[in-house]
Amino acid sequence: MVRSACVFCGSSPGRAPEYLEAARTLGRLLAEREIRLVYGGARVGVMGALADAALAAGGDVVGVMPQLLWDREVGHDALGAMHVVETMHQRKAKMAELSDAFIALPGGIGTLEELFEVWTWGQLGIHDKPYGLLDVNGYWQPMLAFLGHAVTEGFIRPAYVDALVVEQEPGAMLDRLWRQ
Repeated sequence: MVRSACVFCGSSPGRAPEYLEAARTLGRLLAEREIRLVYGGARVGVMGALADAALAAGGDVVGVMPQLLWDREVGHDALGAMHVVETMHQRKAKMAELSDAFIALPGGIGTLEELFEVWTWGQLGIHDKPYGLLDVNGYWQPMLAFLGHAVTEGFIRPAYVDALVVEQEPGAMLDRLWRQ
């Protein structure tokens, strides 16, 4: 059985060089461990670095991109497969369908929205796939502090936050996702 990891991440490179480096390391490790990369399909930013590294290491890379973004010419044209869908909703559903686990690298609103949707689906029992944050350069620490506050205030159960795998290193993330 082929394992697949969906990686949510930014179409921008971010300010810190560590973001692109972590994406490259994760892409390479996915290829080396023969884990298919499923991602948003862009050739730019953290997304592009992730895909390029996986491809350079001989990995299987699948992109999923709405037609609107494909028409803007941000799609990666060297992938093993590219699914062009009509809407962002279809994009998320297709990425979830194709994946066994989910990882969020640093990114913006889209990355947050994708992460929170699959996390909510896990909470509701729609899937039982693991999900986690690759906390590069402390990027996710403010959000983790907020989640702790939401637990304290009674809006999130501790078990739901505990289900979120948080690691700083790509190799440790992959180890934990497939150990569960």
